[in-house]
Amino acid sequence: MKTSLADVAAQAAPIVQLAGDASPGQALATEEAMLAKARAFAEPLLTGQRFGTGEDALHHADGVAAILKNIGAAPSMRAAAYLVYAAEYLNKPEEVVAKAYGESYASLVAHTRKLVQIQRSARDALADEAAERDTQMSAEQLERVRKMLLAFSRDLRVVLMRLASRLQTLRYYAVSKHPCPGVLARESLQVFAPLANRLGIWQIKWEIEDLAFRFLQPDDYKAIARLLDETRVEREKNIEQARAKLEAELRRVGIQAEVQGRPKHLYSIWKKMQGKSLSIERVFDVRALRVIVNSVADCYAALGRVHELWRSLPDEFDDYIARPKANGYQSLHTVVLGSSGRPVEIQIRTREMHEHAESGVAAHWAYKEAGARGYSGVVAAGDFEEQVAQARKAVLRQLLAWERDLATADDGKHQGRAAGEGLFDDRIYVFTPQGAIIDLPAGATPVDFAYTLHTDLGHRCRGAKVDGAMVPLNTPLQSGQTVEVTALKEGGPSLDWLNPELGYLQSTRSKAKVRAWFNALAQQQTIARGREAVEKLLQREGRTAIKLEDLANQLGFRNADALFEVVGKDEYSLKNIEHLLKPAEPAPDPDEALAQKLSRGESSSSTPKGGVLVVGVESLLTTLARCCKPAPPDAIGGYVTRGKGVAIHRADCSNFRQMAGRQPERVIAVEWGAAAGTRDKPAVYPVDVAVEAADRQGLLRDISEVFAKEKMNVIGVNTQTLKGTAWMTFTVEVTDSARLASVLGVARQVSGVRSARRK
Repeated sequence: MKTSLADVAAQAAPIVQLAGDASPGQALATEEAMLAKARAFAEPLLTGQRFGTGEDALHHADGVAAILKNIGAAPSMRAAAYLVYAAEYLNKPEEVVAKAYGESYASLVAHTRKLVQIQRSARDALADEAAERDTQMSAEQLERVRKMLLAFSRDLRVVLMRLASRLQTLRYYAVSKHPCPGVLARESLQVFAPLANRLGIWQIKWEIEDLAFRFLQPDDYKAIARLLDETRVEREKNIEQARAKLEAELRRVGIQAEVQGRPKHLYSIWKKMQGKSLSIERVFDVRALRVIVNSVADCYAALGRVHELWRSLPDEFDDYIARPKANGYQSLHTVVLGSSGRPVEIQIRTREMHEHAESGVAAHWAYKEAGARGYSGVVAAGDFEEQVAQARKAVLRQLLAWERDLATADDGKHQGRAAGEGLFDDRIYVFTPQGAIIDLPAGATPVDFAYTLHTDLGHRCRGAKVDGAMVPLNTPLQSGQTVEVTALKEGGPSLDWLNPELGYLQSTRSKAKVRAWFNALAQQQTIARGREAVEKLLQREGRTAIKLEDLANQLGFRNADALFEVVGKDEYSLKNIEHLLKPAEPAPDPDEALAQKLSRGESSSSTPKGGVLVVGVESLLTTLARCCKPAPPDAIGGYVTRGKGVAIHRADCSNFRQMAGRQPERVIAVEWGAAAGTRDKPAVYPVDVAVEAADRQGLLRDISEVFAKEKMNVIGVNTQTLKGTAWMTFTVEVTDSARLASVLGVARQVSGVRSARRK
């Protein structure tokens, strides 16, 4: 049952009285006194309560405080742990804690409770997904949860408390013998242990790994334990004996050194055996020491003393000082047989090398979690890893020092911002109503959220609820919020969304999707205008029966919409369509005409139709070849066809030369007539012009204007665009091909045109 503010007023009153109104933390005599008061405050609220895991609430809070003490946390932070759990049983927890302990602790309580809610939602969603696919959580989703944990917890005290809480829960399952849920154990192994590892909290990291390993793979855990044939206590005792012996020997010979014991835990041993296919006898760093000295010379001197104390294994020596690893890691590695006859790995390095290995690109957790480069099979987290590697050393040292120096709640609040802000400000993590985690840029709005889920949902978005409350669509979201979008069945975005001053969109991708929608809408309107213009023309010409797709193909367009678009943009003249629709004049039977003219064998200098004089034959049917489209004053030749009269080719036409080579008897001499056409309307000839240009909007219109200004009628256009280059073929009518050269020179001056030539 929840406790109201009035119910706890009497309990909080002594604390409030001591704290004072102006600065709640200043009046507390000592941090130890504050810790005792916090536990006294929480005890009646937690007694008899149980968490969803089955844990006794007060026992859990005591365990978390003890774990925090073991990692060096100040009493003020352990006091905060009690307040966090007590807040679960208050009606207005932030208000109560703020009044009794100050805003710093109220903020900590609020953040931690929210983070617990987020973790639970994410774990449930991941469990459902894993159950549906019968697989474990994906590495991508796990890494998103990891990043969310740090990004949301700007106050890193929250992270430390969540780590301690998870370790205490695992200890509960181990002691109580109750089965640990698989999803909780996997989350502990794949999220919390790497988080502790990256933060350098080794004792929490290895214990979480061992306990999760024990719950997830009990058979493997027991097998490794049996293979070690000694208990952890015995191993740690042996390591401590070796550490003390080496430290004393180095001190005796005048080498200042810090010797650290580093016993290997069961999960790490199993990973190495699996990753490298090793037997337990070949895992030499089951027991390990690290020696930190002042200089490189001391490194080699210490190595000599190590080899004098114990017998070394020659094949297990690596000099990474003389030959550093590619990532800059430096250290001496050797394996010796200790007093018990078991192998002990010893690492020797300077303080600078140690700092680099612990906090630089060669940090122990980095190369152990570097995928193919390590042996754990865990993929490194890219840009997230780089951020943590850069920030971890400074943040953690500030964190515990800040907790110890937390003399007042106000100071704690200020230093909390200094330690936490700015590390992960560029991303936020919110939830769908189903619990899926959505990664968004900082400052993102519900509209950005909708577009991230689905483009169509973004277009139709008209309202949003954040944590169950309706909010404006330009409301900036915060990490940990649950967002629900209200959408129309049909609709599109608003132009206001693209106004940066209104703040509807922050995501670049969302803005691009909105612009694409409006561009598509504008294109549809242009096509509609073009269709209307073409259909009106067909009505005037009485040709409404013609198929629009066929008309577009005859004009050289890939489909009708392509024709309508250029017409709607005023880039293509309707006169081209009118010319195509004009009925062709009937022509005489070519076979009959050819027979009559050849039978008479008459010679005349008159010019037959088409402006071509066929020498020795009067008014003979002639056609201009389509392959080369001759026009005066081109050098020409004639070829007597079967059924189509005499075809007139340019003398340099490859088709003409091939036909003349096969049947030279069908070639006749021809020349242009001097009286082609009339003074008012000279004869015109179609010729093809090929243009290559860089594609751009308005290109077709600009080139067409050149031909229009030169009074050359364009009767056909064919365009093709590939990788930004447009190839265009214009069919124009000319009276004199010699004049075409000057027109092509003008066309080459059009912006983007690379070449313009007659085909």
